[in-house]
Amino acid sequence: MRAKGYDVFRELLPGVLPEGDDVGIRDGKFGDELLEIGVDNVFGALWGREGLSRRDRSLVTLGILIALRATDELKSHVRIARTNGLTEDEIAEVIYHSSGYAGFPAANSACTAAREVLED
Repeated sequence: MRAKGYDVFRELLPGVLPEGDDVGIRDGKFGDELLEIGVDNVFGALWGREGLSRRDRSLVTLGILIALRATDELKSHVRIARTNGLTEDEIAEVIYHSSGYAGFPAANSACTAAREVLED
């Protein structure tokens, strides 16, 4: 699962992880296993599944992260959404749509985070 997770992670966020199956992402500091857990469970087990396209998974993930007000994660997933073919207009529509279900403050925070990523 880890090798699959690394492959998917590299496809979604090119250039973030070095090549190879043993990239040494632990740094010996508190919580250094968390990224490995994410690689295995989120990118390997979830993003690597059949059933939804990567584009569709991006749409779902953006909506969930907006509702959770998880703006740090949202920034990474805005990048992933662009890699998966979503346009800036489509990302904006997800944010607009979420305002009706997750509330205006959550959508506003998401808009600020997305602008930060998209203006780079």
